[in-house]
Amino acid sequence: MSNLVSKEIRLKSRPVGMPKDSDFDLASTEVKQPGAGEVLVRNIWMTVDPYMRGRMMDRESYVPPFQIGEVLQGGAIGQVVESKSDKLKAGDYVQSMWGWREYATEKAETFQKVDPSLGPIEAYLGTLGMPGMTAYAGLFRIGELKDGDSVFVSAASGAVGQVVCQLAKAHGCYVVGSAGSDDKCEWLVKEAGIDKAINYKTCGDLNKAVGAAFPKGIDVYFENVGGAHLEAAINHMKPFGRLALCGMISQYNDTMPAPGPSNIIMAVGKSLKLQGFIVSNHLDMIPAFYEEMGKLIKSGEMKWQETVEEGIENAPKAFLKLFTGSNTGKMLVKIGPDKAV
Repeated sequence: MSNLVSKEIRLKSRPVGMPKDSDFDLASTEVKQPGAGEVLVRNIWMTVDPYMRGRMMDRESYVPPFQIGEVLQGGAIGQVVESKSDKLKAGDYVQSMWGWREYATEKAETFQKVDPSLGPIEAYLGTLGMPGMTAYAGLFRIGELKDGDSVFVSAASGAVGQVVCQLAKAHGCYVVGSAGSDDKCEWLVKEAGIDKAINYKTCGDLNKAVGAAFPKGIDVYFENVGGAHLEAAINHMKPFGRLALCGMISQYNDTMPAPGPSNIIMAVGKSLKLQGFIVSNHLDMIPAFYEEMGKLIKSGEMKWQETVEEGIENAPKAFLKLFTGSNTGKMLVKIGPDKAV
């Protein structure tokens, strides 16, 4: 493996507003050979996720900011090429946060072995990975889902939303999701099996559309968008309703602070619970998550969609698609062939 070169994506400048291609830099670097306790991994798949936008800003958050001139980080699935550790062997499939590069040489404990028999390896970046786990923790622990609840999900066709919808349906809930195209809404109803889908771009008054979909009110709202979606949900929540605040992608590229929901006072009179959450605070739920998801995948009750860009050089393009709504389901980058060892 001597003289092996790895292409990688580095942060060239901090985006202002919507990120641009010019904020990223494609570079090449010589691959380091593994030392004691290390493994060399060839990345096969990587993910781009909305939270990465926050890491491109120079501010404190729940994860450190990316640094100018350094390779980015993010979820990846790869295969061990060479191992100097007794924890992993050549040929093992592993998950890590060493994405945005073709090869990674790091300590073995920074990789987690994945089981390819549970589902396609790329699913560990979506339905079986962080997005799926986010859906599970947000719905059951934060949203306190009860069988038969009425559930509203924004960005319902996204990587997190599509799992939320199907988990709720598996528990006998009435589920309505919002999405930004007729094709996405059709998939949600016909494939994911939800009860209704709202195209928020063509429905006119979103508040009226949500009210019509929930004549008896909402028990659980899973928030991925913010803005008008959050206001509409608050208007139609039942007393003691629960709002799981996962993300607010409509505000991620704002250059000025967005105003809060104009109807937030209703949270008092309705005794609503609004709680934000980060999936890394709920990793104790992973065994239960895998147990339930394994059953749903095996039975065919859990479906998902993916949008794939080919090649590490197209990772920035994939990332930008997250903010234009041009992706469907999980946004992935295919870096290399599934098997090479």
